[in-house]
Amino acid sequence: MPRRQLGRRLRELRESVPLTVMEAWAALEWSRQRLWRYETGQVPIHPNDVAAMCQVYGADPETVEGLKELARQSKAKGWWHAYSDIPGWFGLFLGMESAASRLRKYEGEIIPGLLQSPSYARAIINLGPAKLSPEVVEERVSIRMQRQRLLTRRKPAAPNLDVVLSESVLVRGFGPEIMVDQLSRLVAVSELPHVSVRVAPFSAGMHTANRGPFAIIDFPRESPARDPEPTTIYEDSQTGALYLEKPQEVEIYSSIWADLGRVALDEIESRRLIEQKVKEWSR
Repeated sequence: MPRRQLGRRLRELRESVPLTVMEAWAALEWSRQRLWRYETGQVPIHPNDVAAMCQVYGADPETVEGLKELARQSKAKGWWHAYSDIPGWFGLFLGMESAASRLRKYEGEIIPGLLQSPSYARAIINLGPAKLSPEVVEERVSIRMQRQRLLTRRKPAAPNLDVVLSESVLVRGFGPEIMVDQLSRLVAVSELPHVSVRVAPFSAGMHTANRGPFAIIDFPRESPARDPEPTTIYEDSQTGALYLEKPQEVEIYSSIWADLGRVALDEIESRRLIEQKVKEWSR
């Protein structure tokens, strides 16, 4: 989060001059990619690079020192840095997920990672598309289980997690043993006070989330004097991720989320449907 805050504040400084991205990287004698990575929080920034950017942007000494301190904080590492298999774009998401006050997630094909059982996670990871060694598979399962500690942590308080699943998630699976284990876990986690799991049934028909899964990430206000980080939309794929935070983008996805709330069963009805699917998989 310090990386993301620093990148946004440096971008705001550049735009206040104003300087275009091309003018900025030409003045700094950097590549465009390097400036983009800094401004989007993809990589840590050395305090000397912060000073160089601030000099080009004409920042006052107090601002420079504040941003350099934020750069020092950005070098702190999360638990996921212990794993070599995590790509940078997903590491950024893990940092945002850890800092969130609320996570809203829609999934139409699989159980979200935060709610997966070990056996289901292992089956999903083995599904491909690349053939992975048993060691890599187990490392990825471990990462997924480590992420789930987020839901039971005490300090800072666990974020609120609101999930809407398509009913197809409950009927498309890997066999009775894995699916009974997974859906039973889904029922158990849904009983946590800060977790809401709802199902959009087949009978609801088409809805506006038909273009695929996404997450809406909200952040806490760290202090009365500082606004919270902007709400961010996250979409991932096999090879990368998309992060959206412009107000009009957030508004569109908030509207889609509201439509999901309209078509989904309530929490009690959803739990009953999941329990029914457990019985069906048990036969």
